[in-house]
Amino acid sequence: MAAHRKPKQRTIGGPAARTALTLALAGAATATAFDGSGHAEPLPTPEQLKAKADKLYQEAEEATEKYNGAKEAADRARESLDELRDEAARRTERLNAKRNALGSIATAQYRAGGLDPAVQLALSADPDDYLAGAELAERAGSRQAATIAGIQKQARELAQLRAEAGERLATLTARQAELARHRTTIRTKLAAAEKLLTQLTPGRRAAYAGQDGTSASRADRDAARTAPGARAAAPNPRAAQAVAYAYGALGKPYVWGATGPSSYDCSGLTQAAWRSAGVSLPRTTYTQINAGRSVPRSQLAPGDLVFFYSGVSHVGLYIGGGQMIHAPRPGAPVRIAPIDQMPFAGATRVA
Repeated sequence: MAAHRKPKQRTIGGPAARTALTLALAGAATATAFDGSGHAEPLPTPEQLKAKADKLYQEAEEATEKYNGAKEAADRARESLDELRDEAARRTERLNAKRNALGSIATAQYRAGGLDPAVQLALSADPDDYLAGAELAERAGSRQAATIAGIQKQARELAQLRAEAGERLATLTARQAELARHRTTIRTKLAAAEKLLTQLTPGRRAAYAGQDGTSASRADRDAARTAPGARAAAPNPRAAQAVAYAYGALGKPYVWGATGPSSYDCSGLTQAAWRSAGVSLPRTTYTQINAGRSVPRSQLAPGDLVFFYSGVSHVGLYIGGGQMIHAPRPGAPVRIAPIDQMPFAGATRVA
């Protein structure tokens, strides 16, 4: 029976092989393009860029308010520690003075002592004087014992003060670390937002910069401070003064952590405005919202504090007509804006 041989397969080489490989790769690329897996990520639209930047600025402002709260706590801890250290220094000085006095007494006794009291009486030229002196020495000994007891008490109190100072130093160190964390978060968010905005055209970027409201003219600011009608619109003279201060701050830059007079963040502006009217507000948005009487949106009056976002991370000063003066964000100075441009969270009437 004849043997059957498998037909020998021919390999393609040279130019024909290169042509076949090129066609195969082209076909694979075409197939990938059809199923969509080879597409590059589409570029974000200007609206998407602005939305992402808005979110980053909001997160930066939340971190700013946390920074403000941590800074306030750190300042209190530092003041408390300084007071405790001053008190410890004063007590140390008094304790050292008593120890030195006690040492002088002990030295004098050592130099005068050494003889038995009976021998001293026998050798005394005037026994009556000696007995009187012995009684005085006994009383002095009692006072010396009281001095020693007092020194021991002061030493214990001083040790307690120093231990407490150590605890307060630990608290201060923790607050400073918290400050550093919030500072890093703020800077990271702001840098990311600025990087996003560089992808916008100059025109769109200018429009974005103006989206948080408009800055009033100098004439508007002067009128608000001096016109009787503007003062009458506020419920009381203090609220009118706070509003006038806010008008005077229009155009000044936003700087996170700033409380004026040359720059502000949002809660720094409202705090400074009411401070000018003689009213002390807490430092942060989430404490300012509890600093007065809550009022519904329908009953807002000039001078009221208006708050935004679910985390109460932004605040402005209401000026009437659905408008507020606020410090929006870095790159957007203090300006007038409608209160309905952000999610409303509540309002507080300070006075």
